[in-house]
Amino acid sequence: MTRSPYPKAFHVMAKPAGSACNLRCEYCFFFNKKSLYPGSRLRMGDDVHKEYIRQLLDAHRTTWVTVAWQGGEPTLMGLDFYRRSLELQDRYRKPSTVIENTFQTNGILLTDEWCRFFRENNFLVGLSMDGPQELHDRYRRDPRGHGSFDSVLKAARLLQEHGVEFNILSTVNRKNAGRPLEVYRFFRDVIKARYIQFIPIVEKEDAAVLRAGKAPTGRSVSPARWGSFLKGIFDEWVRRDVGETFVLNFDAVLAGWLGHAGTVCILGPSCGLGLALEHNGDLYSCDHFVDPGHLLGNILTTPMIELVSSEKQRRFGRDKRDTLPRQCRQCRYLFLCNGECPKNRLIETAEGEPGLNYLCEGYRTFFSHTEKSMQDMAGLMRLGRPASDVMRLSTGKVPPAHTGFAGVGRNDPCPCGARDAEGKRLKYKKCHGGQI
Repeated sequence: MTRSPYPKAFHVMAKPAGSACNLRCEYCFFFNKKSLYPGSRLRMGDDVHKEYIRQLLDAHRTTWVTVAWQGGEPTLMGLDFYRRSLELQDRYRKPSTVIENTFQTNGILLTDEWCRFFRENNFLVGLSMDGPQELHDRYRRDPRGHGSFDSVLKAARLLQEHGVEFNILSTVNRKNAGRPLEVYRFFRDVIKARYIQFIPIVEKEDAAVLRAGKAPTGRSVSPARWGSFLKGIFDEWVRRDVGETFVLNFDAVLAGWLGHAGTVCILGPSCGLGLALEHNGDLYSCDHFVDPGHLLGNILTTPMIELVSSEKQRRFGRDKRDTLPRQCRQCRYLFLCNGECPKNRLIETAEGEPGLNYLCEGYRTFFSHTEKSMQDMAGLMRLGRPASDVMRLSTGKVPPAHTGFAGVGRNDPCPCGARDAEGKRLKYKKCHGGQI
């Protein structure tokens, strides 16, 4: 049988409002992408919207398809846009297709109406927040320079009141990196979030400075601080929160110890199946590579699946593996990080070879620090026991009963949000169901 040249599944991060946003976060790498579309209103028209949904559903040869909305700020499109999207999804879905809508927002415009819509239509919402008010407001401000904390906190409470499934996406930057437990405990105890993801800020304008071996000049987190941030949170999490609070960074590394590296794209061995769609139908290789050199084409003139499967995009995906410097290829932790995201490969190795990840030092110290606990959790899961049993090993105490996933079937998507290398949500039995 001839192997299909097309992937069974892929992930497209759609930006219906382009780079338009109602905040002016200082570290935002996407706001200036508006320069690619001078004079544009930065609004996705119905023609692009219809083709995006139709082509996405038609191209997938899996029963699970994710429709992902991001920005900029996607709420700027208004609720009617997403009501229309549900109509299109119903029109073009295959009989066996299950569709998940994900929605990343700063929360500023969320209202009861928005939250009812999310709840009624099972949207998974990501809320951007950087910690307590002092830390959040340092970089996440509105166009007038006012902090956004109060509005985002209100959004979190609205999502909770309406029973919307949501997670916290927090950047780790120069301001909050030195206060890991304060950030984590705020999300766990004040926001009461059960799903958290931490994203390191590494600004490309610092690249020349970093290559020279100097500290970053902007808002970037240092490698040492990134490692200590993760270690500080992990030490508390592994003693008391496993199975109750889910930190995507830790889940992704644990998946690597179980032989499933790549549940988060940045830790996968190759790239190419996570693309970005602009408001006008332009498809780019990746959200972090929205630039003329990585423009694949437009879905109004070339079918999406042809662009995803093009030699240009496949080469982009292979380059992640093929351009690894020798230091990475010989690293004992290569199977966990695979060189991490290409956007962060900004420095040289000790031998002068380019392509080393700026955060390498931090990742290596984190992997080493957590190796014993990760191996313990992986071993427990291979025996059919929950990873939370590791808390017995680390404290000698019986952890609280796990009650968070009542009613989740073995073949349902795992509520933690973990995904395989193709971007598909892992089944509960393959993840926190504990039967690997």
